[in-house]
Amino acid sequence: MKHTLYYHRHADQIVKSDLKFKDDYNELIAVIDSISDNDLIEAFNIRKTERPNIKSLSEPINHILKERLTSKGWIPESPIFYDKVYRTLKKWRLDFVKNNIALEVAFNHGEAIAHNIMKPVLSSELNHVEKDIQTGMGVIICATNDLKKAGNFDSAVGSFEKFIEYFKPYQNLLPTSIVLIGLNSPSTFFIDKDSKEIVYK
Repeated sequence: MKHTLYYHRHADQIVKSDLKFKDDYNELIAVIDSISDNDLIEAFNIRKTERPNIKSLSEPINHILKERLTSKGWIPESPIFYDKVYRTLKKWRLDFVKNNIALEVAFNHGEAIAHNIMKPVLSSELNHVEKDIQTGMGVIICATNDLKKAGNFDSAVGSFEKFIEYFKPYQNLLPTSIVLIGLNSPSTFFIDKDSKEIVYK
């Protein structure tokens, strides 16, 4: 999938030069680049046979990312904290972790943007709650406004553009370097809002 990048706290320089992050980050980008329009169509159609009321590309994208990342050693649903009060709750888990990178795939409601941004920070910085994982930087994958429209996402889903609005006022509260990846819309098709079917351009 084509994508757009936004860098917080010099993350662009870090992923290019710091060996603690470079290889794993490049692997993640290669996984995203490997997702074709045909992959999305196939995954959408498979999900539609399992759950006929599926209406957007969020589930197919999540499914493909999970399948391809876990095959490369990315750990899904990793707890941030060791304390059992927190480790059993999804809201205190990262979508994926590999070595020093915390990864969130954020196709949820816009009200969760702040928490999605904070989770990689919590996993990367010191905390008085005992940690289960220690990372060094964060990556957040989300949908651009174009993908939201073409992929028939719910209008309330937090977009790449909306995430950027949060990063600016939160600047001093986010000491962790974060790469924000906005997934762009497919080039050959879209999901029709009314029929919830694939329409080729």
